[in-house]
Amino acid sequence: MIALAVGGLLLAVLALVWVFMLSQRIGTTQQEMARRSADTLAEVVAARHAATQAESVAKDLAARLGVAEIRLSEVSLQRSQLEELMLSVSRSRDDSLVQDIESALRLAIQQSQLTGSAQPLISALLGADQRIERAAQPRLNPVQRAIGRDIERLRAAELVDVPALVNRIDELLRQVDEWPLRNAPLSVLLTQMPLAEALDAADPAAEPEPDETPVTDERGLAERQWDRFNAWRASVTERWWHQFIAATADLIRVSRIDQPEAALLAPEQSYLLRENIKMKLLSARLALLGRQLDTARADVLTTRDLVQRFFDDTSPSVRLALQGLSQLHADIRQESVPRPDETLGALAVAASGR
Repeated sequence: MIALAVGGLLLAVLALVWVFMLSQRIGTTQQEMARRSADTLAEVVAARHAATQAESVAKDLAARLGVAEIRLSEVSLQRSQLEELMLSVSRSRDDSLVQDIESALRLAIQQSQLTGSAQPLISALLGADQRIERAAQPRLNPVQRAIGRDIERLRAAELVDVPALVNRIDELLRQVDEWPLRNAPLSVLLTQMPLAEALDAADPAAEPEPDETPVTDERGLAERQWDRFNAWRASVTERWWHQFIAATADLIRVSRIDQPEAALLAPEQSYLLRENIKMKLLSARLALLGRQLDTARADVLTTRDLVQRFFDDTSPSVRLALQGLSQLHADIRQESVPRPDETLGALAVAASGR
């Protein structure tokens, strides 16, 4: 019994020790848990404070980001507006350049139509090419290529050379008074320069040349005088014969009359005929300067008909005049100056913005 009691007591003591130790461990655990909970609570408070700060910072950043986005949108809007402004300025400058070039070309077309020369158009196209090259706009490159092709086409065109034709008409005007008529008197040149010198030398009134050979007898002197008399008689007879031919050359003429009105032309009418031809040539000259080529051709043709009808076509001067009038009539052609349609089309495309 005692042993059981001692065993029970020991068990009770051991149980008390174990309970005490268990209580100590539980207390320590509770303290640790309390400390850890306090630390956790502190950390939670710090985390909440940090979260609050982070939230405020996030709100601040969000506000700043909103402001930055607003400013960025404003900058983007300003940039787009600036680009549109620069593009509009560039467009307006290009449009002004295109309009100026088109106006200059249309004015040059009118000048070319008035003068009949392609030089105003060529000058206008060359000036337009230089302005486009200085502008350095890629969208105007087709216009520049079209200008080059139009310049080549204008330079290759064969146009009427009005100044040269006018000079040829002036030359004909100076020759009108020298053309012989069909019924003009025959002009025979009877006295040539060697014959006149011979007649003067054979004239007894002329001073005799000194004879270097001395006269030895009277017979030799008589022979020399007889020879001199024969020479004088021959010269006088030849002179009288030429004078007779000159006086009677126009009394009888045998010729073929193809134009009766030319043979019946009176001397006072010949002056009016020449003046009429001069008036026709002057009219053709004025028509050429006024670019009335049909009128000029008609006047030249009328002048050629008058020359063929009333003037002697066997004369070299008349033949040359007829050839000149025929060539003049052929050279006066009604040809218009080529238009720079390709350049005008390229300018229209550039102005429309395509």
